[in-house]
Amino acid sequence: MDISLSTSSSSVRISALSSSRYKRLPIKPTCLSSHLPLKCSNNLPLSGLYTYRSCTITYAKRHQKRISIWACSQIGAAGSDPVLNKVSEFKDAFWRFLRPHTIRGTTLGSISLVARALIENTNLIRWSLLFKAFSGLLALICGNGYIVGINQIYDIGIDKVNKPYLPIAAGDLSVQSAWFLVLLFAVTGLLIVGINFGPFITALYCLGLFLGTIYSVPPFRMKRFPVVAFLIIATVRGFLLNFGVYYATRAALGLTFEWRNSYCFVQVVKKISHVHVINFYCSLPVAFITTFVTLFALVIAITKDLPDVEGDRKFQISTLATKLGVRNIAFLGSGLLLLNYIGAILAAVFMPQVFKRSLMIPAHTILALSLIFQARLLEKANYTKEAISEFYRFIWNLFYAEYAMFPFM
Repeated sequence: MDISLSTSSSSVRISALSSSRYKRLPIKPTCLSSHLPLKCSNNLPLSGLYTYRSCTITYAKRHQKRISIWACSQIGAAGSDPVLNKVSEFKDAFWRFLRPHTIRGTTLGSISLVARALIENTNLIRWSLLFKAFSGLLALICGNGYIVGINQIYDIGIDKVNKPYLPIAAGDLSVQSAWFLVLLFAVTGLLIVGINFGPFITALYCLGLFLGTIYSVPPFRMKRFPVVAFLIIATVRGFLLNFGVYYATRAALGLTFEWRNSYCFVQVVKKISHVHVINFYCSLPVAFITTFVTLFALVIAITKDLPDVEGDRKFQISTLATKLGVRNIAFLGSGLLLLNYIGAILAAVFMPQVFKRSLMIPAHTILALSLIFQARLLEKANYTKEAISEFYRFIWNLFYAEYAMFPFM
């Protein structure tokens, strides 16, 4: 049998000659990477000429979210541009640094609340508002990037255990670059809000940045204290985001904030016009989503520590998950979400003039049943790290679903 190997260019060639038949030789090509460990997909039975182009990039075996990035590369390819490679690597690290699931939540929440305010006041919609809306969204993404970024800077050791795929922990982004990014996020966000949205929204924005800072930065590092940590997350992602976006949108439309009219309606109900009654009803959906999402953010704050128990124990970070156990916290989070959904259904039942029963009741019933089913799957999986990560991702999907429905409630 004659075997010849050729490794020129980007291909592997194997010729196997036998008097009887060709034999298929399993060969596992070696992948090259500039900074990430690569694992080729499968052993390839090669006969003749094959070109191997695709490899699966995996960040770490302990990556609880099983996040993988598929990259197309040619082994040993000549003429690759190092500048383009550097740019591509930075883009990947930058995107992971932003924590995409939080960006999706912030973006969807902002769009949903702006859409609701515009639906309530269609006669005031102007094309000139589009730039202001996009600038506000950019400011929120900058604030989100600052908060999650500064948390990664001070959690490098913990992230190497719990989230080794994050760019600083993985060595794909230097601490100096991370500091540059978070400061850029903070300054850019503050400038956008200060120029476009006035002193009150700027003050709310500064409050959000302050709470995000004391959550992660010593000597405060409020994440060490479970109750305080939960309240910070619920306040920023729940109240400040929803209240701030809706207030800013109404201000951009030239309207005062709705809840002030609601108070007047309650006080002088027999002396006001029908217009005020309508305004009062329109404010209730915003009060609903603010309350709903604040409680939901509390659940996210509780369950986010479930996949991180190993690292939190190693670095002596006190969380409810390390104190009460994964199973108990999963039940607690599921129970709070079920109460949230029951409250939403009751709101539709008792206030049909405010909410659309045809949407609110069946939609929240389906989401509640889906939550019960997912919690059951977690129980059957015996709370493995992989199952816990799946459960946590499902909770975020429920969070997105609520915002997606809100403009139509």
